[in-house]
Amino acid sequence: MPEHPPLSTEIYDLLRIPSTATLTTVLSKHGLRNTFMTGVHPLARGTRMVGQAFTLRYIPAREDLDQTGTVDNLTDPQRIAIERVGPRDVLVIDARGDLRAGSMGAILATRMKQRGAAGAVTDGAFRDSPEIAASGLAAYARAAHAAANKTIHHPTDLQVPIGCGGVAVYPGDVIVGDDEGVVVIPRHLAAEVAEAAVAQERREEFIMEKIRSGASIVGVYPPDEATLAEYRSWLEARR
Repeated sequence: MPEHPPLSTEIYDLLRIPSTATLTTVLSKHGLRNTFMTGVHPLARGTRMVGQAFTLRYIPAREDLDQTGTVDNLTDPQRIAIERVGPRDVLVIDARGDLRAGSMGAILATRMKQRGAAGAVTDGAFRDSPEIAASGLAAYARAAHAAANKTIHHPTDLQVPIGCGGVAVYPGDVIVGDDEGVVVIPRHLAAEVAEAAVAQERREEFIMEKIRSGASIVGVYPPDEATLAEYRSWLEARR
């Protein structure tokens, strides 16, 4: 599939504002309801991740191919992917939900960070997960497992459509992560979704202020015309 230019700084900065919950709501208004990865969580709390998907697909390992004790960095798809991810890329790994081995370890994660990658996501496990969490690379997985990847996984394809956490991911899709998990935004919708999500986030900030001050949800959530008028005044005062 064709390579995509990096996300614009404007879209990147906008998508660092809304939560994944807000983004799923906005995406549902476009008819997209399966965009949040199931069971995938950050290795470190306080993680925020925005980038474009660089995909890697694993199939089950086979002993004659994968348990030889050697890895060729120039031909192994996993190692090629590590050396190709760039600034604002998120390596998204289809591990088939298999938790019996790590998808990647700390040395490869550190190499990705040095190359400017925005993060790594797997619907399997990471090994060396405490080191990856401490490295500063945003990383999301279903679990931790100390075994090396090729005991269970065989890397086969990169930059092809994959499934991760039950969600379709195409190369270049926009990947956003927070403490709740990871959402996938189709590339062509990124700008529109980013703007709508930021607007919704601001409106919900106003609504939350009213609820915390004792207001009923009636007429506030969802907002009626009077509440919307009050919100517009609130928004204007903050500019």
